[in-house]
Amino acid sequence: MKILLILIGVLTLTPSVFYAQAHKMLRKGDAEYLSKDYKTAEENYRKANEAQRTDKGAFNLGNSLYMQQRYDEAIKQYDDLANKSKSNELKANALYNKGNAYLWNKDVNNAEKAFKESLRLNPADEDAKRNLALVKKLKKQQQQQDQKNDKQNKDKNQKGDKQNKDKNDPKNQDKNQDKNQERQNQEQKTPDQEIDQNAQNERPENAQKQDLKKEEAKRMLQIMDDEERKVQQRLKKGKPKPSKSDKDW
Repeated sequence: MKILLILIGVLTLTPSVFYAQAHKMLRKGDAEYLSKDYKTAEENYRKANEAQRTDKGAFNLGNSLYMQQRYDEAIKQYDDLANKSKSNELKANALYNKGNAYLWNKDVNNAEKAFKESLRLNPADEDAKRNLALVKKLKKQQQQQDQKNDKQNKDKNQKGDKQNKDKNDPKNQDKNQDKNQERQNQEQKTPDQEIDQNAQNERPENAQKQDLKKEEAKRMLQIMDDEERKVQQRLKKGKPKPSKSDKDW
């Protein structure tokens, strides 16, 4: 993800005491930022803004908050800069970083809005264009998932209503009573009836059926083994191709 940082240049004009102090703090903040000491950089950017507020100092303060993953604070800082700055370039950069912060907060709607505002000020920004395309893709995926969840919940509710309706249907109640009676009759079989049933199961024709089932199962296992072997052979012959990621933030 691109985060824009504006480094403070060397002073060319004779500044006031406050401006000189602010400039010194900004330079220190830049050095600490580049050393990835974002907390100390934040402190120096804040001191600089207290001494003499500048757009560049406000912008880099937002970046130091962003790099500490304090995205809500960074968004407020970028917002304040976009509202106060007279530079369209600086506004566009602040809105771009604001869009990135919203993305990390998983707020795709506000991220989309921020990238669009950035592109209005700087239509040539390719990074903003790519991130806007990414946001639209994420929104579409989110909408599809929401629709899927709604359908699942609807189907679940309809199934529950049908089960309750069937349960209260007098016809189904009679069927359930018949099934219960049949179950009770089976449980009350005499020992002689059970012996007759066991004898029937031991007849040669039933034994043949059991042997056929075993043979069918054996053949199915053999077919599955053959298919698995073919799949493994194909995998070994395949050459893996490097994949490209379209994620650029």
